[in-house]
Amino acid sequence: MHLATLTFAPPLATLALNRPESRNALSIDLLRAMHDRTGELAARIKSAGDIHIVILTGTGKAFCAGMDLKQVLDVPGAPLTLLSLLSEFTLKLRALPAVTIAVVNGAAIGGGCGLATVCDLAITHADSKMGFPEVDLGVCPAVVAPWLARKVGPGRARSILLRGGLMSGRDAAAAGLVDHVVETREELDPAASALAAKLATGGPGALRATKSLLNDLDGSLDATLARRAAELSAGVLAMPEAQAMLRAKLS
Repeated sequence: MHLATLTFAPPLATLALNRPESRNALSIDLLRAMHDRTGELAARIKSAGDIHIVILTGTGKAFCAGMDLKQVLDVPGAPLTLLSLLSEFTLKLRALPAVTIAVVNGAAIGGGCGLATVCDLAITHADSKMGFPEVDLGVCPAVVAPWLARKVGPGRARSILLRGGLMSGRDAAAAGLVDHVVETREELDPAASALAAKLATGGPGALRATKSLLNDLDGSLDATLARRAAELSAGVLAMPEAQAMLRAKLS
C-alpha cells in the first residue's frame, strides 16, 4: 500500500496521507512518501503547468493524528529524523507554486493540525477535532509554532500552544485555524470542491505570483528557522519528563 497517494484531475491535484489504520499518524516512512509525492507534484506543475490547485487530505476518518508516538519512543534516532522530515515537508508544501487547500476530514492533531496551517486555505466540518496538545504530553510544538503564528498571529498562537488541548472544527474556525467550516462531514467534500472550483477561476500566473509574494512577506521559506525548530523539539522529546509522559499516554 502506498503511504501517500497523488491523483490528478487538472487543474486540481489531490495529495492524501494514506495510513488510515493509524489515523494517518506521521511515521518516518509516511513522511518520506509525502516528500516523494510532493516532488512528483512539483515536477508535474513545472513540466505540464496544468495544476493550479492542490488539496491535502487524509484517507479514512482522520486527517492526521500527529506524530507516531510508538516510533518516536521505540526507535533510536527517530525523533530528530521524523521531526526533520516533517519540518522539511512543511517547507516543500508551502513552496508549491499552486494554491493548497487542507480538507480536514477528521482529527487533525499536533503535527497534523500544523499541516493544515501550512496550506494556503483550510476547510473542515464542525465536529472535527483539531489542536496542539503537545505541552500536555511534555512535548515542545516547535515545528508547528511558526506556521500557526503565521496563520493566526503570534498572540493567538501563544495562547493556543501554551494551553494545549483540542477544539472542535467550529471553534478552530473561530480561532482562525481554518478558513471555512461546514456543519457536517457529508457537506465537506462538496464544499471543498466548490472552493477549489472558485479558486481555479483565477489566473494561474496571478495565483502563483501572489502566493510567492506572500511567502516572502511572512518568511514562510526560512529553512534555518525550520531546522532549528526540529532540533529544539527533538531535544525536548529526549528529556526523561517527555519520555515518561508519552509512555503513560501509550499505556
